[in-house]
Amino acid sequence: MREPFAAPSVETLENAAAMLRAAGDAGRLRLLLRLVAGERCVTELAEAEGDKLATVSARLQQLHAARLVTRRREARHIHYALADGHVARLVRDILDHAAEGASSARTRQGDRP
Repeated sequence: MREPFAAPSVETLENAAAMLRAAGDAGRLRLLLRLVAGERCVTELAEAEGDKLATVSARLQQLHAARLVTRRREARHIHYALADGHVARLVRDILDHAAEGASSARTRQGDRP
């Protein structure tokens, strides 16, 4: 039997909600997924996304503000990485869960997966 989950503080709940809001956009979630593979420069991310540098930079700023990514400056380039292993697991788990949900929804509707 599982132990009861200890209720987190209000501050912890607010921080978690802010993180989920930041990750709750497909464009920002794609950036997090790209960063699972390792640190990337903003320019690399913009090219990979096929998006404007300003758009990608704004998304990364939101992720940084929510403490999901870290950044470091090297000359004129800013490099981003996931804040830690928790973020990588969160990204993988939510995408796995979303894929399972899509599969089971099709099965419930009588479609084949």
